Amino acid sequence: MDYLSPQLAMPPVISLDDINKQAEIAAGMMSSIRSTMLMPRAAKKEPVFGADELSDLCGLSGRGAVAHYIKERPDLPSGMLTTTGRKRHFGLSEARVWVREFQKEKLRPAGAEAITITVANFKGGTTKTTTSMTLAQGLSIQGHKVLVIDTDPQGSLTTLFGILPDLEVEEEQTILPLVDGSQHSVRPMIRKTYWDGLDLVPACSGLFAAEFMLPSLQQSNPEFEFWSVLDMGIDDVRGDYDVIIIDSPPALSYLTINSLFAANGLIIPLPPETLDFASLSQFWQLFSQLTGSLLQKRGSSKVFEFQNVLLSKVSKSVTTDVVRQWISQTYGAKVLPLEIPRTATTSLKSAEFGTVYDATPDDLKDRTYKRAREAYDQFVEHVERQIATAWRRQVMEQNRVAA
Repeated sequence: MDYLSPQLAMPPVISLDDINKQAEIAAGMMSSIRSTMLMPRAAKKEPVFGADELSDLCGLSGRGAVAHYIKERPDLPSGMLTTTGRKRHFGLSEARVWVREFQKEKLRPAGAEAITITVANFKGGTTKTTTSMTLAQGLSIQGHKVLVIDTDPQGSLTTLFGILPDLEVEEEQTILPLVDGSQHSVRPMIRKTYWDGLDLVPACSGLFAAEFMLPSLQQSNPEFEFWSVLDMGIDDVRGDYDVIIIDSPPALSYLTINSLFAANGLIIPLPPETLDFASLSQFWQLFSQLTGSLLQKRGSSKVFEFQNVLLSKVSKSVTTDVVRQWISQTYGAKVLPLEIPRTATTSLKSAEFGTVYDATPDDLKDRTYKRAREAYDQFVEHVERQIATAWRRQVMEQNRVAA
């Protein structure tokens, strides 16, 4: 066939107007999908808990423990009886009151401040955003007050909260005002969410402007530290939250660098696949070079309370077993002693803009759901212990300085 023949039909070229129309269609489709998935209220709803589940969260023993305390402690929320009058359900806000009362030893001690955790990976598709969301939800269920900051201009985490980034978020509602200097704290950008105890600083595509602003500011002012903008921006709210979780972009960007340098702890989700393993190897090499050029030359340093490699999207295969061994040999104790399985339930929840913690009564009966939920519960519990250790270190340091 003569591909240069003038008689051969040629497809039309694609103009910027075509792309603009495609963007409008895509935005309309996202709005339609969200409305369908989140019916009938077009807003996400927080979960409810049965008496047995609440009892487990509070560490109470005996089937009638919750009923006993409802009689003995009128100050505790009594929940709501079901239509049959035989069971009692508790909303998330009610459950959190109970957990904070009976799990006081796990709460942030006096003299400590929020522990900031950044979830990062240069490669997309590693469950980075899902990990951020489930960790935030899980910690809030345990009674902690959590702030989530979305630093990815794609706004995937923002979408998981039932908010469409480019339709319901303005640039000034993201961390962009920290970058341009119009704000020095994230406080004005914080918004409440459908999930009790979990606040959000959202993202939208306008946040891409930070990738041009930050190097320009650095070039015009050598004393400017572009990597510390977010770190300084959360100083004002560290006393208001127990944990601050940052979801970073899947690239070595200026926003990613800010997310990493703002963190006390790092969590790296890693599917046990060859390309993901290779990408993470590059992540550490580039980050090591970065810290050397930005901090060590200035006589500064950066320490982290913990660095976790979380095996995610784990399936049964020979490849998985081989790569799992590579990961273990490479990262040693940094690899968490648990794995997040690849299940149909987690995939479905993601398609519905949710996670395993956005459960329905039908989910609770599903075996694959229980398997995924147990894995995330173990993950949250492990990180919670690391947070407690970091708090103890803060208090000890405070006492040392005071002495």
